[in-house]
Amino acid sequence: MKGATERVFRHALRKGENKRMVANKSWTSTLLAALAVILVLAGCSSNGNQPANTSNSSQTNHSNSGAEETASNEPVEITFWNLFGGGEGDFVDQIVNGFNESQKEVIVKTLRLESNEYYAKLGTALASGKGPDVAVAHADRLAPFVKADQLSPLDEIAAQAQFDFNEITDANVESVSYEGKPYAVPLDTHFHMFYYNKDILSQAGLLNEDGTPKFGEISPEGFKQFLTEIKNKVPGVTPFGVNTPYFHEPFYNLYYQAGGNILTDDLSQAALNNDNAKNVLNFYLDLYDQGLSDINDKTPWDSFHNGKSATWFGGVWEAGWHLGEEGLNVGIASIPPFFGSDAHWSGSHTLVIPNYVSDEKKVASMKFMKYFTMEGGKIWANAGHVPAGKAVVASEEYLNLPYRAEFIASQQTVKYAPKTDQYNAIDTVVKEALQAIIFKTVSVEEGLSNMEKEINEIIQN
Repeated sequence: MKGATERVFRHALRKGENKRMVANKSWTSTLLAALAVILVLAGCSSNGNQPANTSNSSQTNHSNSGAEETASNEPVEITFWNLFGGGEGDFVDQIVNGFNESQKEVIVKTLRLESNEYYAKLGTALASGKGPDVAVAHADRLAPFVKADQLSPLDEIAAQAQFDFNEITDANVESVSYEGKPYAVPLDTHFHMFYYNKDILSQAGLLNEDGTPKFGEISPEGFKQFLTEIKNKVPGVTPFGVNTPYFHEPFYNLYYQAGGNILTDDLSQAALNNDNAKNVLNFYLDLYDQGLSDINDKTPWDSFHNGKSATWFGGVWEAGWHLGEEGLNVGIASIPPFFGSDAHWSGSHTLVIPNYVSDEKKVASMKFMKYFTMEGGKIWANAGHVPAGKAVVASEEYLNLPYRAEFIASQQTVKYAPKTDQYNAIDTVVKEALQAIIFKTVSVEEGLSNMEKEINEIIQN
C-alpha cells in the first residue's frame, strides 16, 4: 500500500456567539452590546464551512478541539487524517463526499499524509493534544496510544451516535478492545491470498478443469515440487514471487500455519526461537537457492502483475488491480495449509478519536465512523479489504464481487498481532533479523537466537 503525496491544509476556526440583551440597561450600553455582536459575527464570516475533502495549503492550523464552540445553526466541522494513497485514497474520497452530502450536521475535511511518516505525525499530534478529530490507525498500532491514555474509549460515544458494535464482526471488535472497551471502529480485515497466473499454470499442466491449481500433496515438499514443475515447463518465469522487501509477512503466513507465535500467551517472552520458525525459514531459503523464488526481486507484486511470476502471496487489496488488467488471467485462492493449518497473517484498518477532542466533536466523529463502516463499507469493499460490517459482507452486492466468498472464508482463520504496547519495537527487531537470515549474513539458528534476545530485552525494559 503506497502513500499519496502529502497534502496539508489550513482551515479557519468558526466561532459563533449569541448575545442576550438585558433589560433596564442604558441606551448607550444596549447600543455598545449590539455593536459587539455585529463585529463578532462579521469577523466569523468565511467559506470554511463549505464541504471539501482536501486543501493544498502548506500548513495545518488545528487548535485543541475542546476549546472551540460551534454556533447551533452551523454544522460541526471535523478533520480526518489518513494515509491512503492511490486507488484506496480515491475510495476514501468517495466515502467522505458521500457522508458530507448525506446530511447537514457534520462536515469532514480530509488530510492525507505519506504512509512512511504518518505514525510519527499522528503520535506527535496525540501527545501535544493538537491534531485530527478522527484518524486512521492500524489495529496493531493501537496499544501504545491506549496505554498513554491518548485515545477515547468508544462505547459511550457509540451509544450517543446510535452505533452498535454488534454490527461489527466479533474478531474485529476483539482486535481493538482493551479491558473490555473498544478504542477504535474497525473498517476491515486485510490479509494475503494465493494468487496464480492461470495461463502459466496451464502451460505447466498444473491447472484443473475448474481453473484451480493442481497442487498435488499439500505440504512444504509438495509445494516445492509444484513450483519445480513450473520452473521446468515454463522457463524464464519465476515460479513463486516472495515479498522479500517485507519478508516478515510471508514468514508469518507459514509460521502461523505451523502453529507459531511471536510472543508467549502472557506476552512476557519471545516465542520465535523454535523448530517451527527454523522449518519455515529453511523452506524459504530452499526456494531462493533452487531458483524457485528470486531474492533480488524488489517489486514482486509488479513481477506477478507483469506475468513474470506464476504465483504469489498477494494482499486482498490487490484483487482489483490484478483482476482488472486486460490480458492477465488471474485466479485467487486461500493459502493452502502447507505447514499444517489455515492460520495466516492479517491486519486491520481502524478509525480512532483522540482523547483531546471535545464531546461535541467526538459524537460528530462517531457519526462519520458509523457511516464509513456501514455505508462506506460498500465502497471500501472495492478496495479488496474485507469490510468489518456484518451487513456489508452478507450483502448480495458484496458477494457478487469476484472471489469475495473465498475472502470471507479465509478471513475466518486470520491471526492478529499480539496486543502489546511494545509491538512496534518488537516487529522492527523481527523485520531486521529476518532480513539478515534470508540474505545469509547470519545462520538461521544464530538469527533466531539474536532475535529472541533482543525481543526479551525490549519486554524486560
